[in-house]
Amino acid sequence: MAGSVNKVILIGRVGRDPEVRYTPSGSPVATFSIATDESFKDRNGQQQQHTEWHRIVAWNKLAEICGEYLTKGKQVYIEGSIRSRQWEDQSGNKRTSYEIIARNMQMLGSRADAERPTAAGASRPVPPQGPASEDRYDAGVEPPPEGEITDEDIPF
Repeated sequence: MAGSVNKVILIGRVGRDPEVRYTPSGSPVATFSIATDESFKDRNGQQQQHTEWHRIVAWNKLAEICGEYLTKGKQVYIEGSIRSRQWEDQSGNKRTSYEIIARNMQMLGSRADAERPTAAGASRPVPPQGPASEDRYDAGVEPPPEGEITDEDIPF
């Protein structure tokens, strides 16, 4: 057996501004959601649309970039992997949630989208455009290995 692959590619719109927090060791972690839409025709031939929400988690430098440049409504490309987390709710039921651990992010859409005013009325700067950058950011650093960080370390 050659191994396994856990890779996700999503293109969608940011559902809320990223929230950047820091682990006790000082590692930045950003969380936000994106929505993807799927259009299809139902049995009666009527056009239908389904929206799926995805929880995105970015670590380290990518977390800081997401926190600085992504805003609600911005179209974004996310590449990463699926990670599940299990816990018990207040009633003692076992629960599972799924997150996308972002490794790469690329802002999509027009420059005007990237420069639109924020709630505070100021505009956010847009990262410099180099010939190879095209608003693409690679995480560069893997999230901390499973053994180094526990659920208690995650600030959300």
